[in-house]
Amino acid sequence: MSAGKAEDGLDLPEDGPMSADEKAAHADRSLLEDVEALVEDGRTYLEAELNFQKTRAAFAADRAKKIAALGIGAAIVVFLALIGLTVGLIIAFMPMLTPWGATALIVGLWLLAAFLMLRKAASHWEELMSAFDNGEGEDE
Repeated sequence: MSAGKAEDGLDLPEDGPMSADEKAAHADRSLLEDVEALVEDGRTYLEAELNFQKTRAAFAADRAKKIAALGIGAAIVVFLALIGLTVGLIIAFMPMLTPWGATALIVGLWLLAAFLMLRKAASHWEELMSAFDNGEGEDE
């Protein structure tokens, strides 16, 4: 055994061998230091992870705002295109049906399309509600 090292790898003071109590105190102190270092490493990791998640959430929020703005812009453009289509169809049918007849035809077709979409949405809603129905209300 060399001076300064015990057989179990513990650092020993240079001024002589330690008693069993001193070795136990030194081992406990080393374990305590290891636990403190582990706790500190855990805190550092947690802080880094929280900062990463905050940055990630900020990035996602920024992109979500841009997506929403572009989606709203696209919806407005589509709406304007449908207005243009409606006016164009009315103008195209005016020589055959008179201005009021062409307007009634085009508005009626749009309302029919809306009615059919609402019926389809209602059937999907009923399917959704039946999927979540747990047998409640069957006695009614």
